Amino acid sequence: MEVFNTIFLAIFLLFASLANAKVHEHEFVVQATPVKRLCNTQMSITVNGQFPGPTLEINNGDTLVVKVINKARYNVTIHWHGVRQIRTGWADGPEFVTQCPIRPGESYTYRFTINGQEGTLWWHAHSSWLRATVYGALIIHPKEGDAYPFTKPKRETPILLGEWWDANPIDVVRQATQTGAAPNISDAYTINGQPGDLYKCSSKGTTIVPIDSGETNLIRVINAALNQPLFFTIANHKLTVVGADASYVKPFTTNVLMLGPGQTTDVLIQGDQPPSRYYIAGRAYQSAQNAAFDNTTTTAILEYKSSPCPAKGGANIRPIMPSLPAYNDTNTVTSFSKSFRSLRNVEVPNEIDEDLFFTIGLGLNNCPSNFNSNQCQGPNGTRFTSSMNNVSFVLPSNFSILQAHKLGVQGVFTTDFPTKPPVQFDYTGNVSRSLWQPIQGTKVTKLRFGSRVQVVLQDTSIVTPENHPIHLHGYDFYIVAEGFGNFDPKKDASKFNLVDPPMRNTVAVPVNGWAVIRFVADNPGVWIMHCHLDVHIGWGLATVFLVEDGEGLLESIEAPPEDLPLC
Repeated sequence: MEVFNTIFLAIFLLFASLANAKVHEHEFVVQATPVKRLCNTQMSITVNGQFPGPTLEINNGDTLVVKVINKARYNVTIHWHGVRQIRTGWADGPEFVTQCPIRPGESYTYRFTINGQEGTLWWHAHSSWLRATVYGALIIHPKEGDAYPFTKPKRETPILLGEWWDANPIDVVRQATQTGAAPNISDAYTINGQPGDLYKCSSKGTTIVPIDSGETNLIRVINAALNQPLFFTIANHKLTVVGADASYVKPFTTNVLMLGPGQTTDVLIQGDQPPSRYYIAGRAYQSAQNAAFDNTTTTAILEYKSSPCPAKGGANIRPIMPSLPAYNDTNTVTSFSKSFRSLRNVEVPNEIDEDLFFTIGLGLNNCPSNFNSNQCQGPNGTRFTSSMNNVSFVLPSNFSILQAHKLGVQGVFTTDFPTKPPVQFDYTGNVSRSLWQPIQGTKVTKLRFGSRVQVVLQDTSIVTPENHPIHLHGYDFYIVAEGFGNFDPKKDASKFNLVDPPMRNTVAVPVNGWAVIRFVADNPGVWIMHCHLDVHIGWGLATVFLVEDGEGLLESIEAPPEDLPLC
């Protein structure tokens, strides 16, 4: 009888939680919209005419159904960054990986359920450089009746850090593809779409974040910039970090955040300063030496409700400006990233089935004989490229990898991605020029369902070392260690945190260093892992994991939706 009662209770609780779960239906119309910034109007690609796009708010356990209608002149897809997409890989969004793009005039409906995730994620275009303007917040609240594991905030504010070109971003990347050179740097950074007071023609629209004395507020910071890791701070206010990439962390207090593109960080702030106006600021963390970068500063204003009203003379009160770290302050980045721990002890895979070692970094292709010098404007008449384990990733164009995998289509990809660098060398030292030119390929790594995976991500100093934000689709992973120099399994394994390492979907691999991640391959499908600096994706800094189906329906990817776009 007791067993029966237990089963009955379990079924009852399951139905109770399903009864609370909601289905949220949205329509995203992708279209060109006039957006005026820095004194000029650009015809920017937006969702529903909004820049940034709509914020989606749901609860853990809810289902999203988003019909994307493409009224722009470019192909488009939407990626739901950080969503696990358990068995719903067809809804993940990277073009030519899990789907063919949505052509102009066509539509596609993304359907997926959020399970066991709470916190701040985001969505963005995953096609060419469209995500420069096609992005928005995806906020996952706890299930109804559940609470945050921290003080309930009085108010919550999403802050999307963006990057703005006083040009069409698609033209910028196309020009770089033609010339082989690095693309033009951005002209501004933005907070919720606005550059802020330190740029021309921008003060009117500066983002205002309200606060009142005595309040505890939650700020959800998202780095949606295309190509730049960013420092973030608020003048005179401490930031208590409580979450990152929709995973809770042991709270710690800091004056400054660093977010690589793709990363999110949830912080609590206290209204404990004299009522006034305080600048919220973001600017570049630039780890690559001798590379041009946008060195401007974006600002918003944290405004106490009881501070003098701008209309009544308060506008003359210049907000208090915070100090920001130097652009190349790697020490601050290191101490910040080492502060992250999971809120509770976690089950990290101890036994490893797949021990992988991937070098990540830049490269230079020699000028092909059929190209002229205008097409080889990289250093010394070369073309920039990028690779993992010396393979520069090439997207297919006639099938998506997932379609080819499920339909058994040959010739779209191969399963021979190297598990370690083809040549061992001093990765962070002075690398022989003979190793600067990778091979091209659409190579994937096959993983058995349920296999326990460790990946060492090793930066190289080829062309220049750099902090690379590496994002894995379809999974969260534990960052068990990071360090500088060349990873040494003998001495560095002792540094592994296998008790409470942070769980992330994007890891900022240290400049001239390494990071070690672990996960269980329990989500069947085709999952791209790539650098979230979009300039590097285009150059080939990506690879794909093909996770095979397990046993039975619940360990297999769902059938493709009927409206899946065709190439």
